[in-house]
Amino acid sequence: MTSATLAAEPLIRLSNVSKSYSTGGRRFVAVSNVTMDVREGDMVALVGPSGCGKTTVLKILAGLHDADEGEVRIGSGTTTFTPGRDVGMVFQQALLLKWRTVLENVMLPAEILDLPYRVSQARARELIKMVGLSGFEDKYPYELSGGMQQRAAIARALIHDPKLILMDEPFGALDALTREKMNLEMLRIWRESGKTILFVTHSIQEAVFLGARCAVLTAGPARMADYFDIDLPADRGLDIKTTDAFGHYVKRIYGLLGFD
Repeated sequence: MTSATLAAEPLIRLSNVSKSYSTGGRRFVAVSNVTMDVREGDMVALVGPSGCGKTTVLKILAGLHDADEGEVRIGSGTTTFTPGRDVGMVFQQALLLKWRTVLENVMLPAEILDLPYRVSQARARELIKMVGLSGFEDKYPYELSGGMQQRAAIARALIHDPKLILMDEPFGALDALTREKMNLEMLRIWRESGKTILFVTHSIQEAVFLGARCAVLTAGPARMADYFDIDLPADRGLDIKTTDAFGHYVKRIYGLLGFD
């Protein structure tokens, strides 16, 4: 295998992945036949209704669950991948420790992984600046707005320099205006960090606005309806939502979800 071939390999490959759970004596299909490649540096949006298996896909990638069927491969070529070390997670709630400052919260994964303190603290300060929280290093969570808490959570997910960031409805608890601002910030952070990000959302517009690629999962039974590139400029402003191209992708997803 040549170096060119290795470079072309995706960072993540899911092939016909299925996962079921037993509940109340019955078998529940969480996801069925999910197939997708994720290139290094991509922002991939996973969109679909509640219960369609989006979070299950993230848990499989995080190493929290095994797939029942299919193949899951993370890492490309000779690149090794350790879930605990190479994955950063951001949840719907920021889950900051209330007795720790912003800087201390961001430092937490570095402490758990026993990374060098001085190097990690310097990186934490750089990340806090990148997410727009300069001057808030010594503030506690109760002193921050919801959007600011999520910025701190994003910085925390990046502190140990993971290869992959998994985000599970990170802006779902925010008000509409704050969510719009955080979408803009998320694009900036993605461009500046260069990370591979999988972003789960229920919002079709958010999926189109943030995604370089989009996976659409449907409910009852859960399956992947489509996986496609979103051919919009990487440097997007909110005005792009008024364009025909943006509307085309929104309409396409609505159709896949049965809203024709």
